[in-house]
Amino acid sequence: MIKILFICHGNICRSPMAEFVMKDMVKKAGLENEIYVASAATSTEEIGNRVHPGTTKKLKEFGISTSGKTAVQLKKSDYENYDYLLAMESYNLRNMKRIIGSEDPEQKVYRLLDFTKASRDIADPWYTGNFDVTYNDIYEGCEALLQYLQENRL
Repeated sequence: MIKILFICHGNICRSPMAEFVMKDMVKKAGLENEIYVASAATSTEEIGNRVHPGTTKKLKEFGISTSGKTAVQLKKSDYENYDYLLAMESYNLRNMKRIIGSEDPEQKVYRLLDFTKASRDIADPWYTGNFDVTYNDIYEGCEALLQYLQENRL
């Protein structure tokens, strides 16, 4: 089973959005027994809090629920437990390396949009207020990641 962990600053906006978008794509592709998806934060500020209402509202438009999800923090052991640790932006990468160690000997750490043709950061809607743009970027990244996995790993 391939294990994916999406990571952002607080685990209430972008990374849970990516988690639930990817879970929806995996389910629709019939790959639930082959791909496991979760999300985490690099900070401790939101630990235990529910998904941001903006993320919940945006995903609800597509029939995707975030029910039961609360923010958790990335742990050093996650490096061993996951095949892909996917940051939403470069700032997250720096904080991830602080937690898991600066080395990435197994080449598991990427930004989500590194799997697309236009590698870039995903803007944080906590600051921008634009959950539509964030959703579009995350959808693009998850779609590219799933295609990559189907072509190279499954």
